[in-house]
Amino acid sequence: NNLYALVPVEVWPELERAECLARGAALKWASGVFCRPEHLERLGQYRKRESQRTASIHSRLKSVVQSYLEGVDWGLGQLRVARAELREISHDLHKANLESRKNSEDITTLETLREISFTHRQLLAAVSNLPRLYKVRSMVLETERLVESRRLLEAHAQLMELERWQDEVLLQIQGPRGSSGMGLISEDEELVLNYFSGVGCLVDALAKELWAVVGSGLSLACQNSTLFVSAVRIVEREEALDQMFLEERRSTSGQNTPMPPGRPRCWRDRFFKVMEEAVSARFRSASYLHTRGPGLASHLSALQHCIMGDLSTVRHFLEQCVPSHYHLTRAYLRFCHQFLQNHLGLVSGWELEGGEIFAVLNWVLHIYNSSEMMGEPALVAELDIEDLGPLISQEGLEQLQNKYVQKVRKSVSEWMHKALEVELTDWQRDQEPDIDHEGCYHTSLPTIITQMLEENARVALMISEALRDQTIQMGLYEMENLLSRFRDAIIEFGKEHRRDSTINSNKFYLHYLLACINNCIILKTSTESLQQQLCSFPSNRYSCISLGPLAALDRAVRKACRLVMDHLLFELQPHLQKLLSRTWLDQGEVTPNMCGVLEHHCELYSRVRQPCCQRLKEECQWLTVVEYVRTLMQKRVVCRNNDERNKLAQRMTQDAQQLRDHLQSMGIDGTIGEVNPTALILALADIINFKDPNMLILEISGFVTKYPDISEEHVSVLLDVRGDVPKDVRKSVLDFLEQSAPPLPQGYRPIFTEILVPSSSIQFCLPTAKCT
Repeated sequence: NNLYALVPVEVWPELERAECLARGAALKWASGVFCRPEHLERLGQYRKRESQRTASIHSRLKSVVQSYLEGVDWGLGQLRVARAELREISHDLHKANLESRKNSEDITTLETLREISFTHRQLLAAVSNLPRLYKVRSMVLETERLVESRRLLEAHAQLMELERWQDEVLLQIQGPRGSSGMGLISEDEELVLNYFSGVGCLVDALAKELWAVVGSGLSLACQNSTLFVSAVRIVEREEALDQMFLEERRSTSGQNTPMPPGRPRCWRDRFFKVMEEAVSARFRSASYLHTRGPGLASHLSALQHCIMGDLSTVRHFLEQCVPSHYHLTRAYLRFCHQFLQNHLGLVSGWELEGGEIFAVLNWVLHIYNSSEMMGEPALVAELDIEDLGPLISQEGLEQLQNKYVQKVRKSVSEWMHKALEVELTDWQRDQEPDIDHEGCYHTSLPTIITQMLEENARVALMISEALRDQTIQMGLYEMENLLSRFRDAIIEFGKEHRRDSTINSNKFYLHYLLACINNCIILKTSTESLQQQLCSFPSNRYSCISLGPLAALDRAVRKACRLVMDHLLFELQPHLQKLLSRTWLDQGEVTPNMCGVLEHHCELYSRVRQPCCQRLKEECQWLTVVEYVRTLMQKRVVCRNNDERNKLAQRMTQDAQQLRDHLQSMGIDGTIGEVNPTALILALADIINFKDPNMLILEISGFVTKYPDISEEHVSVLLDVRGDVPKDVRKSVLDFLEQSAPPLPQGYRPIFTEILVPSSSIQFCLPTAKCT
């Protein structure tokens, strides 16, 4: 109570608010408990319970306050003890400070003694090294002589001794303090380094001789490998020294131990670098002066022999002169491959011709990986050459192949142009074309073209199927261009013949047209063979169907056949002019003469390969009948009575029989596209000789059934030739034709569509008298 009385009372707003809340909560609780009068009977019980709870809370509060006061009292006691100890420590420190001030003069004396001791040690080291220092000059000269005479092991031994002396002197100068701070060189160290400057020159001289020996190791291995072995031993010594100094530096990393001058030398890495440079220099000298141009294949062959010879030397000689962990053969293989990658990359960038590109591709894709080179089992066991990557990248190979195809294309185009010029010259010869073993006409053109394309495809296949396919596709494209020019040349040949036919005609004109047809047939066979090669591999990226060359061949053949038929028509024209004349009616000599012309032509057509031979004969028959009917459609005669009609029909029947017999004797069956041309003449004769004009519509209806392409104009001309058809019958016949117009059956070849009806002219009566 006294303690609380000493504490000034301060009323907190939170305490007032808490008290208000407590009173409110108590009032709420009391109003809930004593809400009815009968509940007041338990008021004494509630008062007793709350009194007990309040007494319990007061006792706990007193216990907590008592514990807090005891803790404060213990803390104050600890603070008093600490203050006493601090006073004692402060007193002891003051006494130690006084003692240290007394000993400062003694410490200065000891520092002077330490400097004197260090100087004494340096002087002692200098005195002990004087004999070595006097010998440095002579040893440097002696080592230079040994290096010049290539006594490498002895020279290196003395060089190691000189370096050891230099390192010991530097270490003694630097002392336990290490290098003079921050990488700077002291005057003493600079003096020592200048004195031993000859050692650095010796290192350079020895390295120069050493790498010269390593670079010429291949030639030394076949003569005397002692020098090479000595060089390898020196390299291994230097590598061991490098490792030793690096280990010492790592083990004393906290003491700033310096590396000796020029260390680490890494002569083993330099050894392989020199070997790689020697490989490049050696292979560049292999026919390098003749690399460009035709000598490229020889250069690659020389490289092959040089590489394989060197690899044999490395495997059987040099491999025995080096430690096993060198894997010298594997390293040499890697050097060769890297050189070839760079060299062939340079060669690929040149402007190469087709043969040179082929040599490069063949060497890279086939020779290099074959058993004759890197595919040799002994070399494969050393290193899988595929792990080093291709000599030329896939993109580079594709570029080379594209360049090869372009070069071949240029050559093929030039040769085709020359072959076509020779072909045009042959057409002007005053002798018939050459005849092959089958008795067919031909010239040199298809042989040249076929052999050229097949040879290019065969050569390209030696590289890859893809290149073969590109070459074939290119050849087919060039053949299409050639055939387009060939067709133009045939057209010009025909025009020239028509211009000169009356002056100085080429009597072998037809023969060379037939030879052209044979040439196209041969070229078609070659084209189909090349396309079959394209289709024979499922992986072919080109379409198996190339209609360009075949379509060009078809156009050229059709044009040549058309000119052949034009020439036949030209020779038949004088005889066709005599048809339906008095001479023709009385004597009938025109048709035998026409058969003679047909026989001569069909005999020449036998010099043409199938199926064009049979097609020409059929077209010959078709043309003859068409021109015969065309002549009839000109209405050269108009019959006046039954005798004239009978005579005309008989002569037409005789002509049809003669033509049919003659054509059958020449191997022509007479049917073309379900139409018999000679039977047409017989059918026309039957219409002309039909007795009852009133029943003529029945005859014509049967004719129209056989020949549905006949027009009203054609029938009108036939009725005019008869000369006895009444107007009503004519009208009924023409009306019937206009109403019927049957469709053409499948496979039927129209014949009357090729025969135009001439415009009407003044008719004259049989035989020759003109109408007045």
